[in-house]
Amino acid sequence: MSMTKDFATTEPTRADIDAMPGATLLEFGAPWCGFCMRAQPLIETAFGHHPSIRHIKVEDGSGRPLGRSFRIKLWPTLIFLRDGQEVARLVRPDDAQAIASAMAQIDGQAATTS
Repeated sequence: MSMTKDFATTEPTRADIDAMPGATLLEFGAPWCGFCMRAQPLIETAFGHHPSIRHIKVEDGSGRPLGRSFRIKLWPTLIFLRDGQEVARLVRPDDAQAIASAMAQIDGQAATTS
């Protein structure tokens, strides 16, 4: 597992997400979103230290049930899950260290980005 570059072609259901074992980063956004594009290098840097975390990118928008179930308002929103349970959330992250710290909460490794 490692960082996913593309948005999922099929949106998973909330039940699928809730049933996922282990560490998962659920990223909500859109391929045309400027904030989302600017966050990609930061997410990639953090994944360099946490490659075992599952990454699911979900294209969000009006009427998308998964985004609504997580009450997504702004993109990108990163939801950090451990065994299907939300542990942390970052909205419009602008710091790789903050992302790595949240990743460390779900996979138990030290947070470093140097």
